[in-house]
Amino acid sequence: MRIVVVGGVAGGMSAAARARRLNESAEIIVFEKGPDVSFANCGLPYHVGGDIQSREALLLHTPQTLDASLGLDVRVNTEVTAIDRAAKTVKVTGPQGTDVVSYDALVLSPGATAFTPPIPGMDLPQVTHLRTVDDATALAARVEGAQTAAVLGAGFIGLETAEALRERGLDVALIEMAPQVLPPLAPEMARLVELELRANGVDVVTGLAASAVAPAASGKGVTVTLSNGASADVDIVVVSVGVRPNSSLASDAGLAVDERGAILVDDEQRTDDPSIWAVGDAIAVRNQITGVTGPVPLAGPANRQGRRAAESIMGVAKPAKPVLGTAIVKVFGLTAAMTGASPRMLDQAGIEHVVHHTHHLNHAGYYPGADQVHLMAAFAPDGTLLGAQGVGRAGVDKRIDVLATSLRAGFGADDLAELELAYAPPFGSAKDPVNMLGFMMQNTLLGTLKLWHAEDVEWARENAFILDVRSAGEFTRGHLPEAVNIPHDEIRENLELIRELAAGRPVRVHCASGFRSYLAHRILDQEGFDSANFDGGMLTMQTALPELDLVTGVAQHANA
Repeated sequence: MRIVVVGGVAGGMSAAARARRLNESAEIIVFEKGPDVSFANCGLPYHVGGDIQSREALLLHTPQTLDASLGLDVRVNTEVTAIDRAAKTVKVTGPQGTDVVSYDALVLSPGATAFTPPIPGMDLPQVTHLRTVDDATALAARVEGAQTAAVLGAGFIGLETAEALRERGLDVALIEMAPQVLPPLAPEMARLVELELRANGVDVVTGLAASAVAPAASGKGVTVTLSNGASADVDIVVVSVGVRPNSSLASDAGLAVDERGAILVDDEQRTDDPSIWAVGDAIAVRNQITGVTGPVPLAGPANRQGRRAAESIMGVAKPAKPVLGTAIVKVFGLTAAMTGASPRMLDQAGIEHVVHHTHHLNHAGYYPGADQVHLMAAFAPDGTLLGAQGVGRAGVDKRIDVLATSLRAGFGADDLAELELAYAPPFGSAKDPVNMLGFMMQNTLLGTLKLWHAEDVEWARENAFILDVRSAGEFTRGHLPEAVNIPHDEIRENLELIRELAAGRPVRVHCASGFRSYLAHRILDQEGFDSANFDGGMLTMQTALPELDLVTGVAQHANA
């Protein structure tokens, strides 16, 4: 049997390696059009920033090591330019010229191509992408002597690149066409990331795109012009505005692709040709929560897809699970992560959901070094978990991994509440932030927690009695103009006053994070008030509504 793999890195090399482990006698040929067949593309920004100093550290394997360890025939700088499905051959162009190679099984792992905005100046030497080891090496070298840079796109790679360039001492402008950085995040979670970028000296520009890049009038660097007409001169421009499936080889051969150009495969990675499989960034996958299909360019799924394709070729594959899109990124001292469907995705898919925010500590508060973990989870009305996001300085990764596992298992509020997670003061709390999400949704299902959210603030300011139950000191540092301050531990003794001030209006309660106001909400609810607790408290309100006008000064205490 001859297996031909087109493209290396995560998907292609996983397919080739797994095929060898399952079949020692198979002839396995890997064609890679670039110079490196197996490299850590997720590590490229860290090479630019100097955390990974050696280029060689990014090279996981070479053709020689793969031949020695797995008996693979790996040919780099060799491009497959055409597939003849009837003859079961591929046309190959490389250092030795053009050749035609036959296959019994063909695995396509062509990856994705960095998208280049259709604007003038993208071909200037100061403009680069960050997709290959050579890209990273060249950018790391160009940083020497540079003072300024613009990064177009604030997705995962854009954020990591902005941080890397800032760590190298450059003044960095991060430009994102969407209204927020890291568009997959909910806006209130992305705001935390933006604040971290700004705190570390990154000039963040959202809601605008680059409209042109041109040689600077000074003769040094380039001028980047934005869609609002503003411009700035920089030494380096890094373009990171997304990728597109590199599927032309497949589509030219008549294989089915979707409207975005992603190759269509079944649950064993097989295309509509029974002898051709496809894996990695170029294929369409199905989201477990929304059912929507499309490309998901992540290394974890690509590795599993390669393994599954090889198993399918050998007749031992288990069907693929839908993807969750679990991802994580470091932004200076902050971590942001997500899994499953975001509220925006759920809205687009027409899926009803309830959102909860928590701001609990990553470990016991009495143990030194505790930091807040900002978590957001979306649940179905029956309590089933649909997605989660987290931002914080410590402990975000393990919570998202627990929540991703819970999503795969189909867990709901009761399951999260009952999860038995490791606890000791340096590592967690007896009631972990994940448990707290489950508790909150349980309360919602029981009817003991009624929430109001950012989208309800304007209505509440006009139609409700807003009760701020923080301390007087917290209140004076910034509060809604309409709010009245009664600390949560004074609610019981002021019930008649609250009834008088509310004057029949609904009572909308909030504190800093949502816990003290929950206690107040329970008292008010049981006393017959139409009460609701703000989800996530002032911490969430201010990140969800960054333009919200707060007033400072002497507390408007109800007893004053």
